[in-house]
Amino acid sequence: MKVAIGSDHAGYSLKGYITEHLEDSNIEVLDYGTHSEESIDYPRFAHSVANSVSTGEVDYGILICGSANGVSMTANKHAKIRCAICWKPELATLAKSHNNANIIALPARFISEELAVEIINAYRSAQFEGGRHQRRVEKIPCT
Repeated sequence: MKVAIGSDHAGYSLKGYITEHLEDSNIEVLDYGTHSEESIDYPRFAHSVANSVSTGEVDYGILICGSANGVSMTANKHAKIRCAICWKPELATLAKSHNNANIIALPARFISEELAVEIINAYRSAQFEGGRHQRRVEKIPCT
């Protein structure tokens, strides 16, 4: 299993905690930055993670910023990306099982480290249900 992760300055600390958790679970993590709490523009990291996911270099992605809005909006500009903002484990489960989300976005200013891990674990445990959900997912891209 290989995961891409990226954050802006607001998510830097949480990114480190999550990376350690994933690596302790024997998951390879590609860290696209940022690498400090110095103010930085989030699109750079969101695009890097989205590219890594859309090319199949990794199995899924995790993006983190203060609200999760900016990184999610940026990632969702990529044609093959379905990025969902998740602040509860139940949302992560539904994002994967109903929407086949391939990136989750976490709001660092609104969740604890422990809750972030619960959200990621819920996402990892979920399976895309297909069926009627597949039909809906196929209608997401603009043509």
